[in-house]
Amino acid sequence: MTETAFLPQAPIELPERGQLACQSPSNIALVKYWGKHGDQLPCNTSISFTLSHCHTQTRLIFEKKKEAGFSVEVWLAGERTPDFEPKILQFFNRIGAYVPFVESYHFRVETENSFPHSSGIASSASGMSALALALVALEQKYGLAPLSEEVATRKASFLARLGSGSASRSLSGPVVVWGEHAQISGSSDLYGIPWPGKLHPVFENYGDTILIVDAGPKTVSSSAGHDLMHNHPFAAQRFEQAQQQADRLQTALEQGDVARFIEIVELEALTLHAIMMTSQPYYLLMRPATLQIIQAVWQFRRETGSRVCFTLDAGANVHLLYPSSERETVTSWIQQVLSVYCENGQYITDQLGSGAVITEPVRELPIAQ
Repeated sequence: MTETAFLPQAPIELPERGQLACQSPSNIALVKYWGKHGDQLPCNTSISFTLSHCHTQTRLIFEKKKEAGFSVEVWLAGERTPDFEPKILQFFNRIGAYVPFVESYHFRVETENSFPHSSGIASSASGMSALALALVALEQKYGLAPLSEEVATRKASFLARLGSGSASRSLSGPVVVWGEHAQISGSSDLYGIPWPGKLHPVFENYGDTILIVDAGPKTVSSSAGHDLMHNHPFAAQRFEQAQQQADRLQTALEQGDVARFIEIVELEALTLHAIMMTSQPYYLLMRPATLQIIQAVWQFRRETGSRVCFTLDAGANVHLLYPSSERETVTSWIQQVLSVYCENGQYITDQLGSGAVITEPVRELPIAQ
């Protein structure tokens, strides 16, 4: 499937004014995506777990304008946030050919996260994917040639990618692949796809508890970090390593090989941060408490035989991954030992989820006076 498959087949005319709402989850990459080229295309395949409780709720209110041109206002948790509006306008500019009606309407984006914004829990992934799903839902409602459910989901992922690469992985679940890989059927650089292989029962309802080491915004944006891969001395080796890791992870997920899963996931987390620390300029997003948690995870596994492991996103916070059978044990351990490393003792208990959903269907609104 190429980009042309997502171009509208007929004009789309929305009502004068209306609204809808969508919810989309964050995701946590197991094999990491770091480095992009072209139009938000990945330099390597990534594989992620879709989360459930860490999500963004987005209400999209639209009203027809007299003049052409992109127009948007963004409200985060009930407050107007003009700083986010340039990013949404850039997103609309990128996707204009695929959803041309966006140029004829003013959009009010009301969004709220169930987790701290900009703290390394992929708020851009959940936020952009929720917005992309809303736009595709409008096309489905008012377009003369509705897409099939599968193509509509792919188009939402395709659009989301143009706002945030990792957002392409939040539309479906519980496991998503983004980036072409010779050994993964149907994989594409253009959009994420649900895991096409068998998923061993041990990974069903897998737990993910996010330990909030630092709830503040990251000191370096993900976009800036990706850009530094263009001249990174280890970039080629990293991209090759990621393709090999994706192949190995495929085997682990299908066979229920948790030991191999742990090895891959933890190495990927440490490699991501090693890449950051060896960029030019170099930077460090881990905090002392991040390292203390990692050491505690290794000690806990040695002493108890637990199959809990850690991964990191582009931030200081730690994701603990574990089979659902260990949820009680791991939760008790977090409360007694690890919570002291968390900012204000804060952590989020989550698990694998199924992707983005429309929470309120499109409805027309009276024209504002």
